[in-house]
Amino acid sequence: MSERTTGLSIGKVSEATGMSVHALRFFEREGLFLREIPRSGGGQRIYAQVDVDWLSLCNRLRASGMPIATIREFAALVRSGPGNEPDRLALLREHERDVQARIAELQACLAVIHTKVVTYEEHLRDGTAAGLWSPMPADATPGASRPD
Repeated sequence: MSERTTGLSIGKVSEATGMSVHALRFFEREGLFLREIPRSGGGQRIYAQVDVDWLSLCNRLRASGMPIATIREFAALVRSGPGNEPDRLALLREHERDVQARIAELQACLAVIHTKVVTYEEHLRDGTAAGLWSPMPADATPGASRPD
């Protein structure tokens, strides 16, 4: 029988999503799937491709900083079916704003780091890098060290 007929084992889903078996069980316990995961006669979970697709989305949401509680809320909205699309959109818009704010903060951090990289490159090129951010000697006055 093909995987399409028999479904996917937890090991196959783990391979497909990059999630550990433990994480997959956690997602199930936390109610993060869109459906109850059926089991074989022997008690083994039987996943479908739609479960893998949902987990791929959940992985992106988690990687972008969405809390598990918010993913659970989103999953509950999707599970409840049509009619709550405005609520789903509001949840996704809020997360989008959060991600954009984090990206802006990271851009500001990157700008500072880039400035330091350029400074160090210039000093190394000019042979003036010795002493950049070195500890002050015990007898030095505060403020004497250059914060290059």
